[in-house]
Amino acid sequence: MTQVVDITKMHLSNFDRLVKETALSQPWLQKLRQSAIARFERTGFPTRREESWRHTNIDPIVRTHFELGSNQENPESEAAFETYTFGPDALVELVFINGQFSERLSKTGKLPHGVRVESLGRAVDADVVEKNLGQHARIESNPFVALNTGFVSDGALIYLPTGAKLDAPIHLLFISTGAAAPTVSHPRVLVVADNKVEATIVESYVGSGSYFTNGVTEIEVGEDCRIDHCKLQQEGPAAFHVATMQVRLGGQSRFVSHAANIGAKLSRNDLNVVLDGPYADATLNGLVIIGGDQHCDNHTLLHHEKPNCPSHELYKHVLDGKATGVFKGKIFVQKDAQKTDSKQTSKSLLLSDDAYMNSQPALEIYADDVKCTHGSTTGPVDDEAVFYLRSRGISLEAARHLLTYAFAADVTRRIRVVPVRRRLEDFLAAQHGLPQDLRITDLGSHDERAR
Repeated sequence: MTQVVDITKMHLSNFDRLVKETALSQPWLQKLRQSAIARFERTGFPTRREESWRHTNIDPIVRTHFELGSNQENPESEAAFETYTFGPDALVELVFINGQFSERLSKTGKLPHGVRVESLGRAVDADVVEKNLGQHARIESNPFVALNTGFVSDGALIYLPTGAKLDAPIHLLFISTGAAAPTVSHPRVLVVADNKVEATIVESYVGSGSYFTNGVTEIEVGEDCRIDHCKLQQEGPAAFHVATMQVRLGGQSRFVSHAANIGAKLSRNDLNVVLDGPYADATLNGLVIIGGDQHCDNHTLLHHEKPNCPSHELYKHVLDGKATGVFKGKIFVQKDAQKTDSKQTSKSLLLSDDAYMNSQPALEIYADDVKCTHGSTTGPVDDEAVFYLRSRGISLEAARHLLTYAFAADVTRRIRVVPVRRRLEDFLAAQHGLPQDLRITDLGSHDERAR
């Protein structure tokens, strides 16, 4: 207990340092940060006694003394940028080093009138920031959200006014580098889309060394919008990654999420979508590919508030070595959300006897005119499929690798952002000794329904 208290004090000490180093003239932001850090001081870190954290041991995070990361560029961050930049494939690319904006590495293209894509730290005086920051991802919901909110100093602001249509993705590249001591960053992303907006947003998390990324993304979507969001978590092997994404959808808006987790020693992702207008539509696709002693925990919530809202979810896990995975997906239907049509599917592939998967799909329904289903499967590679491929002259290992690739491709082929899809395909090929030019040519619709 004493050690936990000491680590909490360490974060509070980092907060005091941040307050001294960051001059904030906005009273509302000072109040928000102070209330958030006070909330974290009262609650502390979650423990495994809490149901939502029962299968994820965050002691490695709690026991580590993290110092706030520096935004100074170094050879490691330069190399990461060269490897993971989208280059000309992105309309705008904002780069952050240890959570802080790097103007030199970032690229801002020609944006439609009224569109803002910029450093959150430079836009905190904007009305759209004051109105939305901290209003969707509430500090009461999660101690890590409270910790992030207490440290809000930089991140990305994306404001899309009515009628804005972007023909190329916005890329947010977060690079973390561990120094002599482990570092921590608290990146924040705020996306506000008015009505009739079409846009694609990609968040990439990469890095090297020992560090902790604690990110929060808030997405507020108006009416009749089409938002495609991709997140690629490819942190270093010694990293910790905790993230919360809170999305609210207006009427007739469609939100498609593609979340891929292939990095970090320990990762936890909370994705909560509130369908808050009639005929809102959400599709959540997820892919986890981990091995060794990695652990990945995905919690999702599809919260149906209004009638006639479809939602579909497909999460796939590929676990090797002694890797452990957790999926807890919940469909919640309010009593007024009649005519809800929701389907949730979780499928896991275990490549070793030591890999372990815990899948907990759940339904909570208070309306009577709904169609909601969920399903979960976990198992090894299909022996009959392996036998079929071997009968065609393919070796045992190659057959297993091809089937693993095909299992994951059911998610990757839905991703319309070419750099994200290719990065995942290359990762899979490298993991399983397959040709690097192996590509899925039968691309599915990006919002294709889970089967």
